[in-house]
Amino acid sequence: MTTPLGPEEYRDLLSLALPPAQDADTVEPSLSTLFTPDSHRLALHVDTTVVRGGRGVGKTFWYRSLLDDQLRDVAAEEYRIERLRHLQVSQGYGAQLAPDLYPGPGELASLVDAGVRPYDLWNAVLLVALGQPQLRDLVGWKERIAWVQEHPGERDRTIAQADKEAQTEKITKLVLFDALEHLHRDRAQADRLVAGILQLALEMRLGTRNIRCKIFIRPDMFDGALLHFPDASKLTANAASLKWSTTNLYGLFFHYLGNHDSEESRRFRALTGGWAEHTHGRHLLPSTLLGDQGTQADTFSVLAGPYMGANFRKGITYTWLPNHLMDGVEQVSPRSFLNALGMAVDETRGNYAAHEYAIHHEGIRRGVQSASQTRVGEIREDMPWVHTAIDPLAGQQVPIDQTLVLDRWNEYGLTSVLQREAARANANGNGAEVRTGPRYADDYVRLIDELIALGVMRRRKDGRIDLPDVYRIAFSIGRKGGVPKVQS
Repeated sequence: MTTPLGPEEYRDLLSLALPPAQDADTVEPSLSTLFTPDSHRLALHVDTTVVRGGRGVGKTFWYRSLLDDQLRDVAAEEYRIERLRHLQVSQGYGAQLAPDLYPGPGELASLVDAGVRPYDLWNAVLLVALGQPQLRDLVGWKERIAWVQEHPGERDRTIAQADKEAQTEKITKLVLFDALEHLHRDRAQADRLVAGILQLALEMRLGTRNIRCKIFIRPDMFDGALLHFPDASKLTANAASLKWSTTNLYGLFFHYLGNHDSEESRRFRALTGGWAEHTHGRHLLPSTLLGDQGTQADTFSVLAGPYMGANFRKGITYTWLPNHLMDGVEQVSPRSFLNALGMAVDETRGNYAAHEYAIHHEGIRRGVQSASQTRVGEIREDMPWVHTAIDPLAGQQVPIDQTLVLDRWNEYGLTSVLQREAARANANGNGAEVRTGPRYADDYVRLIDELIALGVMRRRKDGRIDLPDVYRIAFSIGRKGGVPKVQS
């Protein structure tokens, strides 16, 4: 009989098993971290060209997993997608420097500033991936692009020959694109570069049987590219989104706890029961711990207690955590979820070490505050105009009447501020007018609708405007009885 783990032993397991950094660029996927939620199955289909997802939802994780033969084989088995076993996968773009496969940000900037067409650039990348011999003999990307421009017929013959060879070999040649936010420091140029990738991907989808591109992209970047390549909308029909349900999030959490190489992890598996050992020592969650909310809640209560205080009126720990990390479109990123749990453990060790559970409910609240700060920092980088729009509401309390929001924006002169910021951003471009801010900077009601679509705001049934805690807390906006805002 397995001895139950005590609070400190559970804290050790949590500290060991949870990723130390919630940054996809520093965490490599492995057999022990590979988790396959059902909601991601469509994204892994070979014919799914566009995979949309915000920060921290798994774009880079799947990009790197598809490049790994062993991980791809596991995904093929668990998702029941046989074609994943018959791929030749190449990198079209990614965060890691690979100058022989694609130009890095510095060289990209130089090429774009010199007037190179993105479509020609990505054609050169594609032909290198397909093994075009003349291009591989050329060292510089400027020379490779010039060759593509000068040999359009040879370009077509190379693609047709590669398609034919793949048909004979019964494989699909798949080219992956990720980290598109790093394409160019100027957003207008990044949008044009993304449009070039989308144009090439659509051409391969329509013109070949066995050459495909898969593009992992933020939704706002996909929308920006549509301005430069209207036909990109044809790719939305088979697009997928990386979404996470509450059971998916807890399934990922328990997967980490059960797949660490430690005695505590072995005991956790024995105590929860039903785990199956996959090849190479990977442990598979029992179906109840994977997809049954009651079983998940009971297991989480062993670690964190059942309530966020003395009784159920304070909240149920299992639902409280994801509910307070959820954005306005009811999505939680696993990065925020794991970040909050990691901070909760650290807070419990530091201030509640004698607590009867491994995680104190005040630690969970501190974890949500930390996740909110991280999320607001991310959106400040991705879409600075969102911070500009929300900043005048600091100090207010939600839910808030829409008229008060409009009054605050009018007093602040938000339209003028947004237009000045857009003008500064466009001054670095080539004179083209681009959307570096909201679509409707001069129409505040439609601006609210845009913030709702982004998940930053939501409208209640009575018409009042609310902000989900994952944004509200770090934006210094209050809520009666809610998690307190972060004190500066």
